[in-house]
Amino acid sequence: LDVSMDTWNFISTCLVSLWLHRSYIYSAVAFGITVWIVIQFTTTRTKRKITEQVRTENKLVNGYATLQAKEVCVAGVKIFYGSQTGTAKRFAKGLAEAVVFLNLPVEVISMGDYDPDDRLLEETTSRNVCVFLVATYTDGQPAESAAWFCKWLEEAANDFRFGKSFLKGLRYAVFGLGNSVYVDHYNTVGRNTDRWLWMLGARRIMTRAEGDCNVAQSKHGSIEADFEAWKAKFLSRLQGLCRGEKKPCSGKCRKGKCKSSGKQSKESSDHEHGTSQYENTKTEELFETTSEEEADAEEAGGTNSVIDVEDLGSIMSHMKKAKVLLLRLMLNFVYQLVCFVYQLLQVKISCLFFGLFPGYKLIGSHSGVKLCRWTKSMLRGRGGCYKHTFYGIESHRCMEATPSLACANKCVFCWRHHTNPVGTEWQWKMDQPERILQEAIENHQSMIKQFKGVSGVKADRFEEAMTAKHCALSLVGEPIMYPEINRFVKLLHQHSISSFLVTNAQFPDEIRNLEPVTQLYVSVDASTKESLKRIDRPLFKDFWQRFLDSLKALSEKQQRTVYRLTLVKAWNVDELKAYADLIALGKPDFIEVKGVTYCGESSASNLTMANVPWHEEVVRFVQELADLIPNYEIACEHEHSNCLLIAHKKFKINGEWFTWIDYDRFQELVREHERSGGSTTFTAADYTARTPHWALFGSRERGFDPLDVRYQRKNKARDISGC
Repeated sequence: LDVSMDTWNFISTCLVSLWLHRSYIYSAVAFGITVWIVIQFTTTRTKRKITEQVRTENKLVNGYATLQAKEVCVAGVKIFYGSQTGTAKRFAKGLAEAVVFLNLPVEVISMGDYDPDDRLLEETTSRNVCVFLVATYTDGQPAESAAWFCKWLEEAANDFRFGKSFLKGLRYAVFGLGNSVYVDHYNTVGRNTDRWLWMLGARRIMTRAEGDCNVAQSKHGSIEADFEAWKAKFLSRLQGLCRGEKKPCSGKCRKGKCKSSGKQSKESSDHEHGTSQYENTKTEELFETTSEEEADAEEAGGTNSVIDVEDLGSIMSHMKKAKVLLLRLMLNFVYQLVCFVYQLLQVKISCLFFGLFPGYKLIGSHSGVKLCRWTKSMLRGRGGCYKHTFYGIESHRCMEATPSLACANKCVFCWRHHTNPVGTEWQWKMDQPERILQEAIENHQSMIKQFKGVSGVKADRFEEAMTAKHCALSLVGEPIMYPEINRFVKLLHQHSISSFLVTNAQFPDEIRNLEPVTQLYVSVDASTKESLKRIDRPLFKDFWQRFLDSLKALSEKQQRTVYRLTLVKAWNVDELKAYADLIALGKPDFIEVKGVTYCGESSASNLTMANVPWHEEVVRFVQELADLIPNYEIACEHEHSNCLLIAHKKFKINGEWFTWIDYDRFQELVREHERSGGSTTFTAADYTARTPHWALFGSRERGFDPLDVRYQRKNKARDISGC
């Protein structure tokens, strides 16, 4: 007995010691992984150089160099500037005068007068060279005239719907203006502009340069001298492009040979071979050359070279699949380890999540808000989302938010690539709903304010957008997991904000206990146990019973209810009869059927564009499904979102559809319900409104509001739809 007690004491002492020193253990593991990654990068880079030499020889033999020479001819130069004090503008005019002497057309453009959403894509086929002279202003922010341009560029670079080759074909150079006295923000805007353009597939013609207003630190004694030195190199490079030179820079910026030789083709290869956007972004930040000064230092004979950002994409794309998989697994292990420690300490998990998704605004420990792209679209009179067509919401007044980042599913088509936490129960420090709503509104208004003065934004809609009227609780995660969801919904209604809540049908008790919302959605991503497990990948072992119980709970609701079907080609489009049975079980008021939105490549999913159904295929599926459910008919269509609405016939009154919502009437009804302590009830039929003709299925407009003007992208037809 004594021996066993001694053994137990020894084991318990070891375990306690390990727990007390866990931070050192985590650090050791992270350090080991870092060393492994560095070794892999070094060895792979060596192999890659040998491979590239062989490829270069083959290309020359096959006449590839001749074809490349034809591609690099220059049609003209466009010089974009963002200036607060006028320095960048002065530099732009000076550069333009120098370009004129090369007999090239040149245009000087203020970023404040240029709409990148409309026009930047044109530069991918124009054969122009685009120069960006951008100044860093207070706290690392761009000048006021460049704020919208930079904001658009950042969001596009981090939006999977644009893709990593969106600006493929655009050639550019960046010169940043800053002051090294402000160490934390020195030339931030120039560096960001360079990175975002590269992430979108644009091609550098030379290394980014940085001018320094601090004469004590300026490489050439002043920012003017820095610019003149860069200008001379740029003009030399431009002349080389005009002569048809293949190499993308001067030829002596990396240890006596061109650091970028063949680089542009490698960057293109990166995008074509599908290196993930997250990997590109993060690894570039680690290895990116910060300025031309580093290049010159190496040219002078330095021995410690910096891994260049353009080389990194090639390294990642040429790794063997096994090594890439192992790397991802190890990185994921570190991430999960950190998440575990954070959850044990009950601190903010959201800092881990939001760092991966620029554009999201953090609220407390577990909530967030983001500006929907349809909000931006409607601000500019370019049409609203499908909820505007189906239910009459004002998209520019809709706030997209969530009180819970966590989710109980890991769906194959998840927009967030499963970077949000998952769980089957609430296990994080809880913030009060009052705080969540207040900060959500404040952050939403802050994001709306960024559109003040932006080209195309309608003044009346901008003013309206400052007061949110709708809240889509569908940003990410499972909102109904939040323990105070009822209080949060009541607060929304007290602020006259309608509530559109989406749940993944894994929490039947919470659905039953939910207070009235404007419209309650349940995601029905499959109709059989096997396909649901394959598509949603739920965490609950009894997921199918929970799914069925959730649909039964939905049938008991008196307010508006919706099934949301996401069609994934070759996964769930052949189960019509089973879908009809589920509709009979849950008795929803409406059924939204939408083609899946491709979210880009991810190690967490093997979906491709081949899994995205054409709109005609979605229409055919809906027509066949409607034939199997006699109490329903096809009511509305939003072609732009690849989405249709099936509605219960009780919403068709005297031959007219009433799928829209009378939001003022709903607010009156919900206030009466709360004042009566829940004794006064109301139904979906009590707050309907007539659906306009343009929103109906079969209309000429196909769901596009005729009050707006549909914008068609030029040159490249890219589908970045979604909501």
